[in-house]
Amino acid sequence: MAGTALVTGGSGYIAGFLIRQLIDNGWTVHTTVRNLKREPEVRGWLNVDQDKLRFFAADLEHDAGWAEAIVGCSHVAHVASPFPLGVPSHADELIVPAREGALRALRFARAAGVKRFVLTSSMASVAYGHGKARDLYNEADWTNLDDPKVMPYPRSKTVAERAARDWVAAEGDDMEFASVNPAAVFGPLLSDDLSTSIELVKQLLEGKVPMCPDIGFGIIDVRDVADLHYRALTAPDIRNERYVCSGPFLKMIDVANLLRANLGEKARKVPSRRMPDWLLKLFALVRPELKQLVAELGNVRGGDSSHAIQTLGWTMRTPEEAILATAHSLIERGIVKV
Repeated sequence: MAGTALVTGGSGYIAGFLIRQLIDNGWTVHTTVRNLKREPEVRGWLNVDQDKLRFFAADLEHDAGWAEAIVGCSHVAHVASPFPLGVPSHADELIVPAREGALRALRFARAAGVKRFVLTSSMASVAYGHGKARDLYNEADWTNLDDPKVMPYPRSKTVAERAARDWVAAEGDDMEFASVNPAAVFGPLLSDDLSTSIELVKQLLEGKVPMCPDIGFGIIDVRDVADLHYRALTAPDIRNERYVCSGPFLKMIDVANLLRANLGEKARKVPSRRMPDWLLKLFALVRPELKQLVAELGNVRGGDSSHAIQTLGWTMRTPEEAILATAHSLIERGIVKV
């Protein structure tokens, strides 16, 4: 099976690997970027059959370009979504583009007769707002937006996914819909553009994190995230599905220990000590962006990916392979000097 698919946000980390996998399997891919001036650069690092890849200018908050990008496509992977490193001044800075971008992509997909639509959501829409009462979450779980401690990013992903599902139920006609909900995404780099999760490994290697606070995340390799998207796009008989996409949950100190154990002298700046909770809280008084870390102290948000494994035959790399691939890429590209 192969056809023409739209992958939004073509300059992004997950999108790049998905585009590669689609084209390697015979698909023609349309992709969107906000500015076509980036097309030569992105084509260069994607390194695929150029005849099977077309670029279109479109962004999440405007209609321009979407109809042209989606024409002739039977499948859509809506990967584009805002994911900043810091905390926005207001949650709507993330919520509005995430929600409106998903709904815009859905409306144009329906108008173009798209058969299947896969939304890149996140574990952020699954596992937040529940405190420390639980440590493992699956597709039936949703982030609790009634909890005022839920930060803007998980709030935006939850609102966007719920809005998309509500729209499909009310107006999606026969369109098949699924979401993929990844945890923290690591792995090899295709370009020097760094996703938010990659920044963590970079800062550990550079010694910018003096001690490791008691926070953590599920680990997943970008190649496996792309593969789950591909399977969700191409497997038969998928409708209103949701796929948790997470490997084991590691604390930051576990990631640091892994780097030091495997990289030798290259990891000499990586911290070896845990940060006391009181110290992070003290830092957060003068650095407001750290408040989101304070809210995560001691939490465990593991993801149960058995549904994707059992129904789609999906498999995952180990967290060690994902994290070390990130580290090696950062060093080999000269992004981190060691």
